[in-house]
Amino acid sequence: MLAARSLSRLSTKSTATLRPISRQLTPLARRLPSVLPGGGSIGVRAAASQVSNRPGSQSIPHAAQNIKEEVGHAIEDMAQTIAGGKPAALGPASADDSSAGGFVGITSAVASSVPSHIMGFGLAGGLPYIGTSAFTIYLANQAGQAASGATSTIDPGVAMSLLDQAMNVQVTYGAVMLGFLGALHWGLEIAEYGGSKGSKRLMLGMAPVIVGWGTLALDPSMALVTQWAGFTGLWYADMKATAAGWTPQWYSQYRFYLSLLVGTCIIGTLAGTSFLGPTQSHSATLRELHMLREQRAKRSLAEREKPVAPGEIGSVSGIEEGADAYVLVKHAPEPKEEKKKKEDK
Repeated sequence: MLAARSLSRLSTKSTATLRPISRQLTPLARRLPSVLPGGGSIGVRAAASQVSNRPGSQSIPHAAQNIKEEVGHAIEDMAQTIAGGKPAALGPASADDSSAGGFVGITSAVASSVPSHIMGFGLAGGLPYIGTSAFTIYLANQAGQAASGATSTIDPGVAMSLLDQAMNVQVTYGAVMLGFLGALHWGLEIAEYGGSKGSKRLMLGMAPVIVGWGTLALDPSMALVTQWAGFTGLWYADMKATAAGWTPQWYSQYRFYLSLLVGTCIIGTLAGTSFLGPTQSHSATLRELHMLREQRAKRSLAEREKPVAPGEIGSVSGIEEGADAYVLVKHAPEPKEEKKKKEDK
């Protein structure tokens, strides 16, 4: 009996001793008021809680700060993806960097590792795209002005013909570029860069060649759209190849710059022909123009092949004849005396 009473007293004292401790374990964020007596809010930032049903941001400034940080992290992730998706090789980003600083810091670090001669020749390879795109936009503008009746510095037929040729030149060059970029993977496989990858890397190099060759049979506008998709898809494949160690670490970002340049030129060409040209699809107008030229050539040939009546040719006043022209060129009437002599003979 005495042992039982002692045990009961001990448990009561233990419980009383533990109660203050349990009160001290209450989280500080739940015990503090959200607004201070002076009117200022406490800078407590936490994630949204499903238990307390409270949002992670307790005020508008907190929400703005959260959004800024999330955007910064998203931009840094995008920069790391563009650069090959290996954050360890790129170096850790400082927590105090802004979103722009983090992006510029990551991309500039990788861009500085690109050999200067490779970057120079790569950017020079985009000059034909810039030239054909600018020339196409100019010709589309001239053809559109001529079709609308405005003054134009070039004949509309010539502008449409040159427009078609400029777009075909851009399509042909794009097909060559796709094949060239695909052939780089064959060179990496032959050199066994990152180890031999076998048929996977060879098939990756063949895919853009097939896409570029197929665009040569399409309408110029559709061919440019297909090539834009081809360049974008090839950059995505190069990004994955860089992350897998199939290419140098800087190759993904190098390809991103070139793909951005080419894609901008293609979009500029399509936008110029769509909004500045006489029609949304200039190919239909070109077909009509070719048909009119063929009909005109046939009529001219038929006029030349007509038999010419013998006799002298003279001019007659079109006004006296009641015609719409000032002068009519026709066979001169023979004098009546000469007709009589011919009849007597």
